[in-house]
Amino acid sequence: MFKILRKQELSENITLFDIDAKDIARKAEPGNFILLKIHEQGERIPLTIADFDREKGILTIVLQKVGKTTHQLGALHEGDFISDVIGPLGISSHIENFGKVVCVGGGVGIAPVYPITRALKEAGNKVFSIIGARTKSLLFWEEKMRNVSDELIVTTDDGSYGRKALVTVPLEELLKDGNINLVVAIGPAIMMKFVCKTTEKYNVKTVVSLNSIMIDGTGMCGGCRVEVGGETKFCCVDGPEFDGHKVDFDLLMARQRMYPEEEKIAMERYKEKMGTK
Repeated sequence: MFKILRKQELSENITLFDIDAKDIARKAEPGNFILLKIHEQGERIPLTIADFDREKGILTIVLQKVGKTTHQLGALHEGDFISDVIGPLGISSHIENFGKVVCVGGGVGIAPVYPITRALKEAGNKVFSIIGARTKSLLFWEEKMRNVSDELIVTTDDGSYGRKALVTVPLEELLKDGNINLVVAIGPAIMMKFVCKTTEKYNVKTVVSLNSIMIDGTGMCGGCRVEVGGETKFCCVDGPEFDGHKVDFDLLMARQRMYPEEEKIAMERYKEKMGTK
């Protein structure tokens, strides 16, 4: 059993949990993920590790409440227990001194891009960070990102905070200035697709994290198949990070639309059970 030490609502549908998970926190690296099951009969879901404190044994996860299990998880409180947490899993981020790097986080993707940004900064890189969301209420961790960046740019689609722009606008400005050696992007698939289209014009290596399409997390279900450079890869065991210029994002987004009816039914049953329908 894993105890919830802290709960923080980062926005209307985004929740942070600090979990007592000493063994996992001790081994966690940027880019890793965990498998979590709320109770014995619960669904097993993968979540990217947003932060970790090896000395205190604390694991931080950030989740967006979009389906039945994430809503159920979001309803837990400090002091509650989670049945199972397995990890760290996945191939960790490749960290070295590349030179000048840009880290892009969109929406809830700000959480998993944070430990990567921190590690790149600690490795001696000059780090430009861009975080964006549809509106101000969906932004979070601005100060945390600023503290691990040489420069932070904040955007919102509606202009309610920071620059009114998509993240690709300031990204292209940085690329035009030249000498960018690496771009790391984590967020909605459509955002990562257009980040890659932007960087491709400047021949800048771009790494994306495809954690959002994982299901089983062990390579058994095949639900996270993705085409990378014409080869079939599994996000959970071969990734979750890949060369963004080689990812077939159209196929990836089609895979994300495979189970909307089942997800809708599960959410309706959960609401009926909770008496909120």
